[in-house]
Amino acid sequence: MYGTGTKKMLNMLILDILREYSDSDHRLLQQDIIDLLKTNYGMDCERRAIKSNVVSLREMGYDIASEKGYYLKTRAYTDAELRILIDSIFTSGAITDKEAHSLVRKLEKHSNKYFKSHVAHIHCTSSGKNAENKTVMNSIAVIDTAISKGKKISFSYLQYGIDFKLHPKRDIKYIVNPYQMLSDKGKYYLLGNYDKYDGISHYRLDRITNVEILDENRKPMKSVKGLENGLDLSKYIAERVYMYSGESEHIRLKTNEILMDSLIDSFGKTFRVELGEGSDIYVDLKCNPEAFFYWAMQFGENIEVLEPESMRNRIRQAALSVYRKYKDSNPV
Repeated sequence: MYGTGTKKMLNMLILDILREYSDSDHRLLQQDIIDLLKTNYGMDCERRAIKSNVVSLREMGYDIASEKGYYLKTRAYTDAELRILIDSIFTSGAITDKEAHSLVRKLEKHSNKYFKSHVAHIHCTSSGKNAENKTVMNSIAVIDTAISKGKKISFSYLQYGIDFKLHPKRDIKYIVNPYQMLSDKGKYYLLGNYDKYDGISHYRLDRITNVEILDENRKPMKSVKGLENGLDLSKYIAERVYMYSGESEHIRLKTNEILMDSLIDSFGKTFRVELGEGSDIYVDLKCNPEAFFYWAMQFGENIEVLEPESMRNRIRQAALSVYRKYKDSNPV
C-alpha cells in the first residue's frame, strides 16, 4: 500500500500499470486502469484523471498509444531483444545458475506479464554448464575499477581437481596488469599482462577469485608485446580461436568450400579464399599457432595445412601418435 503521497505519484503508477499489463494485443480501457489502481495500490481514481495523467506522461516522452484503449507502445527493449539477452545469459559459462536467474528476473521487468509467462519455463531449467565460482560478479566489478584507474591487480586462479571442485592453481597470487574484459564463445576473459613477462595473457573470469586492486600503476598498454598499437577486439578474437596467448602467424591450408561456415565461425571474415579445383579452396589466415593446431585436429582429413612447414610437421606427428594408439585392435 502506498502512503499519503500516492496521488502525487499517480502518473508513475499509471505508467507501471501500462508497463506490466499492456501491449498492442492487450489494450487497457480507462476502467481497466481504474480497477488495477484499486487492486494494486488501493487507490480510487476518476476517469478524467486517467486521461490527464496519460497526457502528462506523453509530455514526459513516453510513447503511449490510445487507439481502442491505452498501451505502452515503445519500451527499452523489444520482446525479441529481451529473449536474445536471456538466452545469452543462460548459455554463458561465466556466472552461476543463481546469478543467471537473478539477472533474467531484472531483465523481465523491462517487459510485461505476458512476456514473463512466455519465458517462465526457463526458471525451471539449468544449462548445467554455468560457473561454480560465486565471486564472478564481484571480480568483474573490482577488475573494472582497476582498469578504469590504471592499477595492477592480484588474484587467486582456480582449476578443477579430480574431486570436481575448484582449487587454487598455486599458493602465490598472480600479479597482473589488466587491460580489457571480453566475451568469446560463452566464456568471459580478462586480457592482461602477467607481471613477469612482456606478452599478453588471458584468464577466465570464472576461475578468478580474491581480486585486489594494488597501489602500483599497471604497465602502459603500448609496452606490452602485441598491444603496441592498441587493441582491435574483433581481430584479436578471430586470431585466437581458443583464446591462447602468443603471437599469430600466417597459415595456408587446403580444404573444401563446405567448411566455410566453420571457418567463418572460428576466424570471422578476415581470411582470404582462393578457388581450387572443383569445390576445393585455399585459405590464408592469421592465427595463434596453439589455437590453430587444436582447431585443425578436430577437422582431421577435411583439411590439409600447406604452410608453415612447422605446423605441417606438428600435425603429422600428432596424427601418427593418434594412429599408434589405435592401430592395435585390443586396448591395453
